Amino acid sequence: MAEDHTPEFGKDWLAAELADTLDEDFELELSEPALSMEIRKIYRRAHPPSLERHDYFQKLLYLQSELIKLQDWVEHTGEKVVVVFEGRDSAGKGGVIKRITQRLNPRVCRVVALPAPSEREKSQWYFQRYVPHLPAGGEIVLFDRSWYNRSGVERVMGFANEDQVEQFFNDVPEFERMLVRSGIRLVKYWFSITDEEQQMRFQMRIHDPMKQWKLSPMDLESRVRWEDYTKAKEETFARTNIPEAPWYIVEGNDKKRARLNCIDHLLSQIPYEPVPQEEVTLPDRVHNTEYERAVLPPELYVPKKY
Repeated sequence: MAEDHTPEFGKDWLAAELADTLDEDFELELSEPALSMEIRKIYRRAHPPSLERHDYFQKLLYLQSELIKLQDWVEHTGEKVVVVFEGRDSAGKGGVIKRITQRLNPRVCRVVALPAPSEREKSQWYFQRYVPHLPAGGEIVLFDRSWYNRSGVERVMGFANEDQVEQFFNDVPEFERMLVRSGIRLVKYWFSITDEEQQMRFQMRIHDPMKQWKLSPMDLESRVRWEDYTKAKEETFARTNIPEAPWYIVEGNDKKRARLNCIDHLLSQIPYEPVPQEEVTLPDRVHNTEYERAVLPPELYVPKKY
């Protein structure tokens, strides 16, 4: 093993940085303390022990380091990547997207989560509002829900009629083939959870002040229409699972395993490899003996409350 010549202060700084990184990850895992203890007990009874935290973070950090290599390769080669995340409400799409983007450059990898269409957008070609968000060369785009809104929520909730849904099913395979022919690498994930698990997660959100914003009237209605969503999902798979852009189902009841499995699978779908890296050296600071730093007024500073 090579001798470590890092100065002691450097080691302390590095250890602090690594600890801060782990704290950041841990923060994402924490539950709000105000969450009902009764709900916590029910949740624990319904879930067998998942991965140990240390094991989970070790695997997650490794996969995130590979995502950085993927990002560098995409930027270096000018590749274009689109990843579609679909699934029932509370299935874990947002959680895996957070872990994918957590350490990536937002100028290379960005998330698209479009709101409900405006009146003007409703009058356009259905796919038109998604096209401007597609990647240019050297970009990765993650769609947190996508054009599959039409065969899912729009269909089930009555926002699209049967003729519009049928037109969608006729059009989407060719639309996706066009994307692939244009050079886009398209990967589609469906996050799947059980009826009982969704009910549990909705209950968690209802009792957790930090997560109540995630519950919309549409989410609550989706509980009533569980079977309608199931039928819509089954037809979506049957009619849009094409060789050029197949569906991949992520079993999401165990959040940690779902995140690791999804990221690992995504990495396996793209033939990235190491790319040349310029050596980075920190230049010496230029000191100007004639410059005197101005004293700024105290009101410009954020109060030190913590």
